[in-house]
Amino acid sequence: MRKKRETRKKENLQLNTINPVLPTVIPNSILKNQEISAGAKVIFGMFCYYAWQNDSCFPGQVRLAEDIGLSRVRVTELIAELEKSGFVTIQRRGQGKTNLYTIHY
Repeated sequence: MRKKRETRKKENLQLNTINPVLPTVIPNSILKNQEISAGAKVIFGMFCYYAWQNDSCFPGQVRLAEDIGLSRVRVTELIAELEKSGFVTIQRRGQGKTNLYTIHY
């Protein structure tokens, strides 16, 4: 009986892709947090994606907006939501430069 359950679990999700998948891992503490919006969770996931090869990330808000299909103003609001919740620290680097975002799990 146990094997049937495992088989059903495996059949619940299939991956059909030609391109290799590079996962972006969003911690469960973020995914299951009911105090932040789905949009903020997507921004957090994008920060994880950008920071995959580094310890920190500094994408521009225009870049973030283009990558996820939102306005720059909405991206700014969602980043502020993450900062208020303590999941992101922002270091402003000056006029015309992107901010440095540190993500906290």
